[in-house]
Formats: sequence, C-alpha cells, structure tokens
Amino acid sequence: MKHVYLDNAATTQVHPNVIAKMQDALGTYGNPSSTHSFGRTAKTAIESARKTIAKYINAQPSEIIFTSGGTEADNMIIRCAVRDLGVKTIITSRIEHHAVLHTVEELEQKAAIQLLYVDLDVYGNPDLAHLETLLQKDDSKKLVSLMHVNNEIGNKIDLEEITFLSKKYGALVHSDTVQSLGHYNWDVKAFPIDFLAAAAHKFHGPKGIGFAFIRKNSGLSCMISGGSQERGLRAGTESFHNIVGLEEAFIHAYENLEAEKKYVEELKSYFIAQVKSTIPNAKFNGHSGDMDKSTYTLVNVCLPITEDKAMLLLFNLDMKGIACSKGSACQSGSDAGSHVLTQILSAEDMKKPSVRFSFSTYNTKEDIDYTIGVIKDIIEA
Repeated sequence: MKHVYLDNAATTQVHPNVIAKMQDALGTYGNPSSTHSFGRTAKTAIESARKTIAKYINAQPSEIIFTSGGTEADNMIIRCAVRDLGVKTIITSRIEHHAVLHTVEELEQKAAIQLLYVDLDVYGNPDLAHLETLLQKDDSKKLVSLMHVNNEIGNKIDLEEITFLSKKYGALVHSDTVQSLGHYNWDVKAFPIDFLAAAAHKFHGPKGIGFAFIRKNSGLSCMISGGSQERGLRAGTESFHNIVGLEEAFIHAYENLEAEKKYVEELKSYFIAQVKSTIPNAKFNGHSGDMDKSTYTLVNVCLPITEDKAMLLLFNLDMKGIACSKGSACQSGSDAGSHVLTQILSAEDMKKPSVRFSFSTYNTKEDIDYTIGVIKDIIEA
C-alpha cells in the first residue's frame, strides 16, 4: 500500500541532518549551568543556537527564550503580560489556536481580564476597522494576540499593519507564528511586534522544543520558577539535544527557504487544480485556495460527500495510507466540530466533511494524484 503523509501542519518529518546533530549532541552530557568544562561545552552550544535563531529573524540573542514548544511560548507570553505588564484587556479572534484561546478564556474567568474578539469576514480575516474600534474602547492596557498563519484554513494576515495599528493606541502585540516561523522570512526590527511563538517540529525539527521571541526590556518575569536559566525567564535544565536539533532545522529552513518554498507552492497549486478539475463541487475554506492570501503549506477543503460517508472519510483515507486532518492535530481526537470552521462556514457546509491537507518538500505530485484518486473513489462509491 502506498503511504502519503499530507499532515505537515500537524507535524513534519524530522530532517536527517537534524537527527544526526541530535545524536551527536546526546554525547554532550554536561549540565549547561555547571561551570566546569563539560557544562561550558553544552552552554556554548546553546548560546550558539540562540545566536543562530536571532540572526535569521534579525533579533538580539537575548530576545530568544527556549521553551518546550509553541503552546508554552504562547502561555508564557500571555499570562506574564497580564501578571507583569498591567494588561487588563486582551483583543484576539475566535479562530486562534487553542493555546491562545483557552489561555485568554481562563484569564477572563480567573484574572478578571476584559476579553474582546475582533470581527471576522466570511473568509476568516480580521476586520481592521473593528480592531481599531476595540483599541479605542477605553484606556486600559491592551494586548492584541492574532496568529500570522491560521493552522486550519491557512489565512495569512497582514501582521505588520496590525502591529503598527495596535501601537498607535499603545497596545502590546503577540502573534502565534507556529505555522509561519521557518516558512517565511522575518525581520523583527522592521516592525515593533513584542512577542512571537515558534515550534521546531513545524519545520522538520524535533518535538518538545520551541522558542519565544520576547522584545528586549519587555518587563516580563518567569512563569516557571526554580533557576536562572533562559535569562531568568524559564527555570529548568535546558533540553540540550533538542535545542541543537532546533538550530539545525532552523538553519536548513532558512538556507533553503526560497527553493523549498517554490517546490511546495507548486505542489499546493497542483493540488488545487486537481481538486477543481476532479471534484468540481468541492469548496476551499477560508482563503486556503488562494495562493496569494494563504500560506503555501496547506489547503482546507469542504468535500461534497453525504453525511453517512463523511463519518468514515478519514478512516477510509487512512486505510489507503493517506494521512491528513479533519481539524488541527490538537483537536483531531475530539468529536466537536472545528471552532475555526464554525465561525466561517454555513450550517449546510458544516454538515459536510472539511479536510486539511498540508504539504512539505517530502511530498510529490504522485502523492497528490493518488490522494485525489482515492477521494474521487470515496465520493463516487
């Protein structure tokens, strides 16, 4: 049976160079906080990784804080902004990743934070006029949190414009950039965003490691106490081998960005064309079918399948060796419908199955031909 992995928005295959670097790193067993030579060797490698990441996004090394991944980075930034920076109002959208939504909902309940949601258009784009209205609502200290690339429908927002608009009213700005760091060029000196979150496993690195970009002199203090690691912002012995893997994955992503982006763009474009010609009644959710307004890494398709077939769709795809997602990986085990699609689809379209297919350089056009053929067979069966 052919095996086709089209769930790269959930996680990616670890690059062989990353695996090799991590295997070597496991031989460096000194604690990075120790002052002897064993510890200094590990500490030097960690600081090298920090400098590497900072170089590629034009940050200062001290602004890169290693975390266990994007969820921790989001939690750390949002919770500490409320605790340490006097944030009383959080402005976000209803289609954010749950790492953000569940965090702000808890803060609304337990920390008496005012939680405001920006309006969305029918494609899931934030209404900037409404955002400005919310920013003008009162004089409370505000944090705007909007993700750069939506993990389910792939919409790509104008984060620079949103940042400058928010700064006009003195708001802090955070973005969950888990789906875009490693896939797009970044220059954090070009616009005054305060906080970003990233996860290595989204760009062919290991799971369990990521980082937060925290603008210098932000005023945040630690969320995890117990040591002075990570500039005092995250206590705990650093995950040395994972950090080395993150660095290698980041280097590969940015040294090969243009070539790999072009290749994956062609795959997505081909997938869209094949869907339109083979399954004409299919619809692309959000802007995922628009190459200019969405990320090049994924599409989200509403398929014209009857309700009885819809229940077995992912099972049948899996039985044919095809990996994809009904929603984000974080909710794929839940029977609840996608909170993202609920905001933008009609009640009629919500009855049909919507599937996310996401691509990487490990995919081929043959993978797509096989997948489209299987979907066609399921629809016509």
